[in-house]
Amino acid sequence: MSLHPQLQAITERVIRRSAASRAAYLAAIDASLRDGPFRSRLSCGNLAHGFAACGGTDKSRLRGGVTANLGIITAYNDMLSAHQPFETYPEQIRAVARELGATAQVAGAVPAMCDGVTQGRGGMELSLFSRDVIAQATAIGLSHDMFDTTVYLGVCDKIVPGLLIGALAFGHLPAVFVPAGPMTPGIPNKQKAEVRERYAAGEATREELLEAESASYHGAGTCTFYGTANSNQVLLEAMGVQLPGASFVNPDTALRDALTREATERALDITALGDDFRPLGRIIDERAIINAIIALMATGGSTNHTIHWIAVARAAGIVLTWDDFDELSQLIPLLARVYPNGEADVNRFAAAGGPAFVFGELIKAGLMHGDLVSVARGGMADYAREPQLRDGKLVYLPGLERSADEEVVRGVDNPFESQGGLRLLRGNLGKSLIKLSAVKPQYRTIEAPAVVVDAPQVLNKLHAGGLLPEHFVAVVRYQGPRANGMPELHSLAPLLGLLQNQGRRVALVTDGRLSGASGKIPAAIHVTPEAARGGPLGKVREGDIIRLDGEAGTLEVLVDAAEWAARTHAPNTAPAANDLGRNLFAINRRVVGPADQGAISISCGPAAADGGPWDYDAEYELGHDAAAAAAPHETKDA
Repeated sequence: MSLHPQLQAITERVIRRSAASRAAYLAAIDASLRDGPFRSRLSCGNLAHGFAACGGTDKSRLRGGVTANLGIITAYNDMLSAHQPFETYPEQIRAVARELGATAQVAGAVPAMCDGVTQGRGGMELSLFSRDVIAQATAIGLSHDMFDTTVYLGVCDKIVPGLLIGALAFGHLPAVFVPAGPMTPGIPNKQKAEVRERYAAGEATREELLEAESASYHGAGTCTFYGTANSNQVLLEAMGVQLPGASFVNPDTALRDALTREATERALDITALGDDFRPLGRIIDERAIINAIIALMATGGSTNHTIHWIAVARAAGIVLTWDDFDELSQLIPLLARVYPNGEADVNRFAAAGGPAFVFGELIKAGLMHGDLVSVARGGMADYAREPQLRDGKLVYLPGLERSADEEVVRGVDNPFESQGGLRLLRGNLGKSLIKLSAVKPQYRTIEAPAVVVDAPQVLNKLHAGGLLPEHFVAVVRYQGPRANGMPELHSLAPLLGLLQNQGRRVALVTDGRLSGASGKIPAAIHVTPEAARGGPLGKVREGDIIRLDGEAGTLEVLVDAAEWAARTHAPNTAPAANDLGRNLFAINRRVVGPADQGAISISCGPAAADGGPWDYDAEYELGHDAAAAAAPHETKDA
């Protein structure tokens, strides 16, 4: 089917907006291309250092013939369940490369922190900035110029966006992203949430809570709810940079090993040394970025990607905005219900049809770009197919024509909702986002007095002291990128969920993040400009009436205009601390851009015309209209 006209119009608008920066990016990666292996440009001393520790066959190949050398960037550590399986991947990849007459080397490792461990803790203030560190570490690993192609081993929250940003800086190289798959099902997510809420109410012991958590997060693989980590995988497939159907195959299975082998073979097939050259910077174009956002909306994925994919797009010279997210969300139907938007985990989602079914439905309806070049041989058409083993060999078979479980995934003709899972909110508190797909319709609008805190822990203390009003909007401010690194505030979800279960009307408004596992309470998150930039949240006072209307797309404080204009900004009573390494990120907090520009604290994408950094403060100066500020930004900032 031909492309939906509205999708075509959105795509053309992004292409026009990005014309100058995209051209600059493509010119830069084209300038990096040379004939023959890139290591041929190295001096003898350079090259000798590069293969000194290699075995005999690998050393002779690197020293002499025109053979491909594959660079591995790994996010392995054995604390993250999702990344523990990567321990054995480099040896698997090297073995396949040798069979094919090529070589493979671990080019470098990148940090990979677990938001599940740091949730509600000081370490979470390093979380968002770890994405930028990962991008820089990726570039350091590839800076030796030894490689003709690359594979990236990463799964979780900031790791995949960071790897993408770093990989796009080397966009002249082919790249294949390789996941490790989700852990097998544990206890139902609903059961785990109930224990959390009982614990928040003082009705469950710590032993009960730990038992429930351990039964949920119980083995190797990605956590099974549909948060940022699993959303990453679907978005990578939608852009065509991960093998079709690779996302949700469990670790330590024969099919998982076959997919890792196939990923290695494809990475070696698409180098400049052959006749099917597919550099990453060409694969990830405006259509691929838009496909990723479409997949996010259709599946009700993580709100974190409204930040991360703006940064990823910028790394490719593409200018993406929250208005693009909002318009795509209103066009794309919601086709999946996966926890926290439903009861199913990602294993059940995959069994019901998974990404292959969703992509097939969208492409047939003209709601997804089906004409992309991808790392798969057949382009995006292959992403509506499913991998299986036949006599020990990997084959791709057509995906399901009909959902195997309509409680989990549905076709375009019978969606869960006519619009996607996200909505942009506007009003006199700035711009923000809400994950509507996680919130039941009766809770999507609230008008209630504000309870204002500068640290999430204070809200729990107020509850413990019986000091919270019956109905309220929790305004948790000074949680943005500049204030303290924009930590996730998911630790508030059990308390607010408990209060909503009691019949109380509650909501969250914050310039922080809530997490990919955004809960069932209405939450206006990523409020921009943030309080630390002089944003309006700093003017909200205890008891002010806040109106949040998710359906209408508005967020307002109902205060007389003259009084509002006369108010000053309250100081931050909980500034960023210096323990747990937070002192090392003071410069990141100082230079980071706003959330709606990707919250980037490093150079990213084509340089500014004058060679200097972008002046975010000028664009978000107090008193400027945020929408007006975005217009000039589109013409200069990539």
